[in-house]
Amino acid sequence: MTTYQGLLAAIVPAEGGRDIMDPATGEVVGRAPEHTVEDLSAAVASARGAQSAWAALSHAERSDYLNRAADAVERSAEALAELLSREQGKPLNGPNARFEVGACAAWLRATASFELEPEVLVDDEGGRAELIYRPIGVVGAIGPWNWPMMISVWQLAPALRMGNTVVMKPSEYTPLSVLALAVVLNQELPADVLHVVSGGRDVGESLSSHPDIGKIMFTGSTATGKAIIRSSADTVKRLTLELGGNDAGIVLPDADPKAIAQDLFWGAFINTGQTCAAMKRLYVPENLYDQVCESLTEVALQMPMGVGLDENNVLGPLQNKAQYDIIARLVEEAKASGARVLVGGEPESDQPGYFYPTTLVADIDNDNALVTEEQFGPALPIVRYNSVDEAVEMANSLSVGLGASVWSSDPAKAREVAARIEAGTVWINKHGAVDPRVPFGGVKGSGYGLEFGVEGLKALGTPQVISY
Repeated sequence: MTTYQGLLAAIVPAEGGRDIMDPATGEVVGRAPEHTVEDLSAAVASARGAQSAWAALSHAERSDYLNRAADAVERSAEALAELLSREQGKPLNGPNARFEVGACAAWLRATASFELEPEVLVDDEGGRAELIYRPIGVVGAIGPWNWPMMISVWQLAPALRMGNTVVMKPSEYTPLSVLALAVVLNQELPADVLHVVSGGRDVGESLSSHPDIGKIMFTGSTATGKAIIRSSADTVKRLTLELGGNDAGIVLPDADPKAIAQDLFWGAFINTGQTCAAMKRLYVPENLYDQVCESLTEVALQMPMGVGLDENNVLGPLQNKAQYDIIARLVEEAKASGARVLVGGEPESDQPGYFYPTTLVADIDNDNALVTEEQFGPALPIVRYNSVDEAVEMANSLSVGLGASVWSSDPAKAREVAARIEAGTVWINKHGAVDPRVPFGGVKGSGYGLEFGVEGLKALGTPQVISY
């Protein structure tokens, strides 16, 4: 059985590298290799050389490899979860490290199961036309630090299934998790179809402009997404961009505050709020405002936060100091504006690690920075509204639109409101519940392109019409 120490031994360089710190304790987790632009070019050349043989396999054969890769993840699941917890900070328990590793295996298997048959467009006396999807070539994937393993699989699984080879560049904050995942996956995948290059911004910029990369998949900030668009333009790369969210949740006047409180909490605070599609602002009607605030506070007080390796904890630290500082600034500005802190808002200055307490902020204006900026952490603003039209207008007022949610005891009414919200996905009586079978992507400044399901497979191919 693979151990946490065994995974580190497989990825830590013999000399050099960069120390990666545990955000919960400040201890060194391990050293990550510092690859260069030259290393990236070598990885791309290797992936390019392996691509034609990989593409020559059938969908069924490549799916078999993905299923075997899922088997490998499951064999090493606990070691992967421990490394993830130490490097990213998320607890082992709850919807966190073990959950993320399990999602890696589940997404591999789901992607292997999808059928993508030629689509007959015309078949009559005038002729026949079919739409098929061919591999792109080498896909470059740039991942984030919040769900480093799971989002890597979201990128690599459909790319490989469609006959592409993959070169990944993980976040500089969480390279060990992705390097270790690749070691495990490559126990079953053919040589050179999957590479991970761990480096700095120069490596990412080279990846997005490399002439032998046919597509870039990126999950991260809108600002970085715009930079990738610019750097990829000269080589006319295909792009799938999953960018910033700042998702809105709208509680309708007929909702049951106690019944929805637990799901509201996890919609906002999964991964300690560090999730692109987490609920970042909550709109509540006047008639339920105090009840929702009280119910959410009761749930928040029951959720232990601490070091991830402690089996009792379900919330962890912010992954890095920069993110901690953003949360602290936004909450302090909200307090200074007169907003009311229901719980949290006062971090312990003598505590090691980047822990910011679970924070609920009430009586806050919709134009407050804690509402308008994506906080990406454990602080939820709760905004009062007087009419559903006002709530929808406030929800749609920002330049992003990844996800949103509507909470109601009347599903038909909830669907009516959901259809008015400008977001790629709107959930009803849940939030952030992604499914490998259901396409996912944003609108407005939240990016473009779809992931997951058959539509996600199509996005990793080039369409070709054969007409005869």
